[in-house]
Amino acid sequence: MQTGLFRLLGTGPRAAARQAAALFGLAALLALVGILNDPANSRKLLVVALLDLAITLFALKWRWTRPHAPALLGVAGFVVLGLSTWSFGGVATGTGPFLVLLFAWAALHFPRWILLTYAAPATLAYLLPLVLTGQPPLVLGSAFVLMPVALAVGLLIEAQARHLRDERERLARIERWRAAMINTLAHDVRSPLGTIQIALEELREDATGLTVQILDTALRQTNRISRLADGLLDLERIDSSGHLKLDRRSYPARGLVKDALSYVRSDADVRVDIDEQTTVYVDKQRFEQVLFNLVGNALKYGKPPVVVTFVRDGDMDRLEVRDHGPGIPEELRPKLFGQFAVGGPDGVGLGLWIVRQLAVAHGGQAVAEAREPGVAMVITFPVAPLSPQG
Repeated sequence: MQTGLFRLLGTGPRAAARQAAALFGLAALLALVGILNDPANSRKLLVVALLDLAITLFALKWRWTRPHAPALLGVAGFVVLGLSTWSFGGVATGTGPFLVLLFAWAALHFPRWILLTYAAPATLAYLLPLVLTGQPPLVLGSAFVLMPVALAVGLLIEAQARHLRDERERLARIERWRAAMINTLAHDVRSPLGTIQIALEELREDATGLTVQILDTALRQTNRISRLADGLLDLERIDSSGHLKLDRRSYPARGLVKDALSYVRSDADVRVDIDEQTTVYVDKQRFEQVLFNLVGNALKYGKPPVVVTFVRDGDMDRLEVRDHGPGIPEELRPKLFGQFAVGGPDGVGLGLWIVRQLAVAHGGQAVAEAREPGVAMVITFPVAPLSPQG
């Protein structure tokens, strides 16, 4: 539940009413403070404070449902401003700034036609008290400066707010389309993939010689595509809920890496430099997805040999996949793990964003470090927690 200042932020009629209440509450407080500076007008200031307070309470208590209904609070504010100016004999010291504030507030929440509608009552609220108190033409003429300025400020803010709302809606449409596309892709690929996998398994039972190796490779790839489809769905859940359920266990790091590299066709260009005794506490499927993406990118964008190492650094395990290619410019490295990083000879695409999401889900991080030659993609994973007996 939002509290404090953050309850003032937002869009819609209720947010508009809360912000109006804050403005009128401030005006009431200033009127009460003014009593201390001007005791002779204490009764008038008290009346103004009570009116501002009444509008504040009404703004907070009324159940605002219609989008433009809170705009009526601005009209009430003009009435109070006019009454205040008249009560003080035509002194409009605080009227001008508050008029501008009301136009700025309205511009954040309502269309321009409401601002144009405000022009008449605002001008009347400013001019009528001056006329009734017999102010000279020079003072009356200030309305022809103040009102265009207030209206111009309001229209400028309204245009900018409208642009931001349109942009936010455009991004929301893109996000909805992206989420639908990912879900459709992940779901629709499962049915035909399952049929292919069953057919390959049937063929594998009667195969001999080289055909067995080919079918085993095809089965490994179909299994990988199936896991990738599951991964896409999991990543979509990360976007929507910020949480990915992991099945973490301790595995021999070298054997886990070797299994994952069985999906890499150019495994002859990959060297594994991991001690046999090293273990890693990860979700096996996610770890394989991380390693496959890193090695695939290293082979595609760098130069062999690609070296995979795994070492313990304090309470973190450190997976490093290094190539011996031209490297990545320093200014580009922090952007590599972005969701839509640009692919090409100097960068990679969505794969590294997936790697980063999986690393973060484990409680680690993903960074790119320069090497001479080449670049190293470094992923960290927390070590296994101590058992109760430990």
